[in-house]
Amino acid sequence: MKEQNLNIRYMVVQLSELSQQEQELVNRAKAATSNAYANYSHFYVGAALLLGDGRIVIGANQENAAFPSGLCAERSAIFGAQSNYPDQPILTLAIAARNGNGFLKSPISPCGACRQVILEMEDRYQRPVRILLYGENGIYCFDSIKDLLPFSFVDSNMKE
Repeated sequence: MKEQNLNIRYMVVQLSELSQQEQELVNRAKAATSNAYANYSHFYVGAALLLGDGRIVIGANQENAAFPSGLCAERSAIFGAQSNYPDQPILTLAIAARNGNGFLKSPISPCGACRQVILEMEDRYQRPVRILLYGENGIYCFDSIKDLLPFSFVDSNMKE
């Protein structure tokens, strides 16, 4: 038997410590929370993607009374970007969330389904997607979704 450990590397920064482009992306994710349809949970999530050509695409969570029929902000943005700009890789993804008390103090991270979709984008374009998770007390910065999804599964795993 052999015990092993995983280490996840990320930075915690303030908004002012990000580049101007990343600050805009975070602010667009925050603004996208206003586009959420969250009549049931009252939990509003916004996402903003920076594409390879510099374009920003936003998404917001969309709920439905039949809960599995809703869609997370991250996948909303990714699917919109892929539908309209399929030749553009995603360089960076920013996520922000708020509830009735305002923006959350600590960042939230993507659900498992969203993590898998982001991983597919990294695999498709053969480049990492930088992840920015916004919280009032700090922004968590990851260089790749693989930091949030260790032991990930992609198409090449089926070919080994």
